[in-house]
Amino acid sequence: MTSGFGRIGLIVPCDLTLDAEYPRYLPVEATVHLTRTGFHPGDLDLDFILGVSSPSEIAYATRSLTKIAPGVISFACTSGSFVLGLEGEMRIRRLMEDAGAELAQTTSGALLDALAVLGVERIGLGTPYTEPVGARLGSFLTEAGYHVTGVVNMELHDVIGPVADDAVIDLARRAAGGRPDAVFLACTGVPTLDLITPLEADLEMPVLTANQVTMWAALGSIGMRSPLVSQRLLRAGWRSHRG
Repeated sequence: MTSGFGRIGLIVPCDLTLDAEYPRYLPVEATVHLTRTGFHPGDLDLDFILGVSSPSEIAYATRSLTKIAPGVISFACTSGSFVLGLEGEMRIRRLMEDAGAELAQTTSGALLDALAVLGVERIGLGTPYTEPVGARLGSFLTEAGYHVTGVVNMELHDVIGPVADDAVIDLARRAAGGRPDAVFLACTGVPTLDLITPLEADLEMPVLTANQVTMWAALGSIGMRSPLVSQRLLRAGWRSHRG
């Protein structure tokens, strides 16, 4: 294990409301510590996403976490880490390392690790985003070498209000319509933790979600695993497949 003694640092966007979901992934010996990017007004559009993922904001947030010496710091924002493609995701990790992170991760990078570990080649996507944002996620995964069987967008302009379980279940089923190897439900603002296991049974395939892949990769990188072994991904050991 690295020197963080089970501490995980998360940088989250200013509009996150699911802070309480992250600790539920943890074993008793681990802790999670959140900091937010600065305030940005407006809807969940490309301008907002580029704002919360700006280099200056990520660097400042990273430095604010280094005082407690977490073993890993993750930028827990799906759209902010895929919006500029693979090169943009790598730049975010390098930026965080330069700002003092012992190990840097992102949600979209964790997704790539999860797909590799599970042997997924065809992925169906369900997002709360509008089409221009959802299309960026599809392009990110295509650039990484995956076949995207379809992108289903809920066309929400924010995810600050609660997203009903029935809506998430419907989104997952629609994303599975192209017969992928797995489904990914994007956005750290969409509540999914209690739905993953029943959805995997219903769809008969792995169901990956933003907060799940974030915490799986963060825990794995410091030599730990989540106790939630009913989820297919969380039974798998983490390893990074990227530089």
